[in-house]
Amino acid sequence: MARKNWGMFTGIVAEVGHVSEIESTGRGARIEFAADGILDGVGIGDSIAVNGCCLTVTERTSAGFGADVMAETLRVTALGDLQVGDEVNLERPLGADGRFDGHVVQGHVDGVGVVSRVEVEPNATNVTIETPDPVLRYCIPKGSITIDGISLTVVEVDDTARALSVSIIPHTWEHTNLHGRRVGDRVNLEADVLARYVERLMVPPDGEDT
Repeated sequence: MARKNWGMFTGIVAEVGHVSEIESTGRGARIEFAADGILDGVGIGDSIAVNGCCLTVTERTSAGFGADVMAETLRVTALGDLQVGDEVNLERPLGADGRFDGHVVQGHVDGVGVVSRVEVEPNATNVTIETPDPVLRYCIPKGSITIDGISLTVVEVDDTARALSVSIIPHTWEHTNLHGRRVGDRVNLEADVLARYVERLMVPPDGEDT
C-alpha cells in the first residue's frame, strides 16, 4: 500500500542539501536544490520543506529537484537570501504511518528572525535570535519554535530585547545548516500553531462577553 502524507511536517530535518542553481523569472525565481536520499519516491507536485518553507516540486533533476518560488515568498521569507552553494534543511511531509518526533509544523513561515548571538559550550550551542513581535508573542520557555525548518525548544524569551534563545545539541548542530549560521544571518521562523489556535479560542465571538 502506498504511503499517505498528511501535508504537514514535524521539524525533523531529513537531509541537508544545497542550492545548485537560481534563475530569476521576473515573477519570482526557479531554484534547483541538490539532494539525495530524501527524493526517493518524490514526484512532480509533491511537497518538500526547504528551510521550513513548504515548496512544490516542479522538476526532478539529475542531482535533485527544482521549485518555483513566488516573488511574495522571496520577500517575506529568508529564501530570498539564498545563493548558489548555500546549505538548506530538507524535510518531506509526514506519512500517515510515520513517527512523530518533533511538533506540528505547517511549512508556513510566520516571520524572519536575525541571529544576534552564537555561544558555543562543551555540549551545546546557544543561539539568540531577534524575533518579530508577531512570532515572539506565541513563544514561551520550554515551548516549540521552528527555525529554518528545525523543531527546537525555546530556552528563554526576552520581550525587552525582542529575542528568543535556543540551545542546540551537537547532533542537531552538525546535521542541519545551523552550523553555518553567523551573527546577522536571517532565518525562517514558524510559531507553534497550537498557540495560535489557543489565542483564537480565547477571543469571544463578536457580541459575546468573556
